[in-house]
Amino acid sequence: MRAAVRAAAPKATEGISYGFPVFRLDGEPIVWCAAWKNHTSIYPMTPATKRALAGELDEYDVVKGTIRFPLGTPPSSAFVKRLVKARLAELRARRKGR
Repeated sequence: MRAAVRAAAPKATEGISYGFPVFRLDGEPIVWCAAWKNHTSIYPMTPATKRALAGELDEYDVVKGTIRFPLGTPPSSAFVKRLVKARLAELRARRKGR
């Protein structure tokens, strides 16, 4: 998952926030990643990101701001890249609106 995020956002910096690995661009969080006993997760799944990935999320467990991936079936690298790119587009749009 980390490699896919890095590929989609090569200028992102990595750190820890809320106890989870976070990827930031220009100081703003893009996504957090976490590993749990039965799944891995990416946060945040904002309404804009959900809209951008509509239809692709049907096979995953999406709860509020979280998308969960079963341990035995990790997401494809291509899907994670699309997710990160959708999130980057959301952040760019938000900056333009300021």
